[in-house]
Amino acid sequence: MLESSSVPLFIVFILLFILLLIVLLIRRNGTAALIWNEIIREKVTNFIMNQSKEQRILNFVLQNAVRGDPCSVVDTIDKYCSQKEWAMNVGNEKGLILDKTVEEANPSVALELGTYCGYSAVRISRLLKAGARLLTVEFNPEFAAIAKQMIEFAGVQDKVKLLEGPSEEIIPQLKKKYEVDTLDFVFLDHWKDRYTPDTILLQECNLLRKGSVLLADNVIFPGAPDFLNYVRKSPHFQCTNYPSHLEYMQVEDAMEKAVFLG
Repeated sequence: MLESSSVPLFIVFILLFILLLIVLLIRRNGTAALIWNEIIREKVTNFIMNQSKEQRILNFVLQNAVRGDPCSVVDTIDKYCSQKEWAMNVGNEKGLILDKTVEEANPSVALELGTYCGYSAVRISRLLKAGARLLTVEFNPEFAAIAKQMIEFAGVQDKVKLLEGPSEEIIPQLKKKYEVDTLDFVFLDHWKDRYTPDTILLQECNLLRKGSVLLADNVIFPGAPDFLNYVRKSPHFQCTNYPSHLEYMQVEDAMEKAVFLG
């Protein structure tokens, strides 16, 4: 009797140990975490609820945040993504680096590449001085629709203009179509393989002035080695690296600030 009952108990302990290892791996290994959150968990939840994760984030904000209060919207998104479902916002930890950089740059015209759900657009816009504006670019129409509602709920729609389409098409249109002379601040948080070509495009379109500040997210994970190599070796940029962690995780990451020297 003791032997027969101890076998199932042993199996339970083994399964619990394996589960613990999986949890630790997800928390500390970026690739494993993204596979779990973005491929497995998200797809299953979307199927069960017949709703996208981004729509669930928006619904949570609409139900729990204070309308017209951008800080409440940012805090509510952070709460959802840290406690319920992971999402690729810049997050609360790196958000402080973003805040400080925006405050130091004090931009009149800012550009964000990669709007997603509107988290960083709301975060940046709440720090803009009177009369300043943020242009935010999003390629995915479903994300753009969510972000538009998020920006309007936060009450920052007068400061933020959402541009839908690929960055390589919108950047050359900024001067004539959107009346941009030069950009004071640029936040790169879209496809990592677009960081370098879009930075070069900004230069070729004469959208950077001496002192323009670029801030790039996720330069360690998922990583943007080509961008780091480009700006750090270029005589036109002065770079500063800010070690941090992947949003809502313990995975090492960093942000890179590149100040254009002309």
